[in-house]
Amino acid sequence: MSLPVEHEVPVPLSALLRQSTRAEHDAANSERFIEELMAGALNRAAYADLSAQLLVVYEALEEASAALHADQRGVGLVFEELTRVPAIERDLAFLYGQSWREEIRILPATREYADRVREIGGSLPHYAAHSYTRYLGDLSGGQIVKRMMKQHYDLDDEGLAFYTFPDIPKVKVFKDAYRNELDQLDLTEDEVTAALAETHHAFHLNRAVFTELAAIHC
Repeated sequence: MSLPVEHEVPVPLSALLRQSTRAEHDAANSERFIEELMAGALNRAAYADLSAQLLVVYEALEEASAALHADQRGVGLVFEELTRVPAIERDLAFLYGQSWREEIRILPATREYADRVREIGGSLPHYAAHSYTRYLGDLSGGQIVKRMMKQHYDLDDEGLAFYTFPDIPKVKVFKDAYRNELDQLDLTEDEVTAALAETHHAFHLNRAVFTELAAIHC
């Protein structure tokens, strides 16, 4: 009697990304700028400065989303419901006034972050890494940020459009659908390795922005 052959069940990409970046995720949340902003120790100007940095990063990310259409494997990973640039522009108009484009300052770390996202262009594994890092963060921890900004900095829905997803009535259901699309990507072993490495790099770039914001506001 022969024994059944055991087959190793592959770990879903979303689980691989979550497991491999847990330490980076915790470190990002422990950055001085984020801790003080969330505790109400800063001011609305600090939040506005963060919003300005987010605009540049998301402009690059959404340009990469458009470029991704050349790789049909990744079409399912682009969700119109997640588009953030128009929402950030509304926030900046509220926080700075209608001349916000002349008022905002973009930090060197932010430009490096955006340059990297543009550099990867339509590369599916690299896009998946940055999409996962940013959009799932918006849908998860971003909702906590929204609540704290309301509490500490006298902000209502105006100024917090970035954290509002009107086309996503049930966040958990959507996050599950997003993870499913991520897990269904037809990536080679080398591409999975590239996605993991790029996700670590994305967290590093994000933390560098927080460090420069802390030097200004903390």
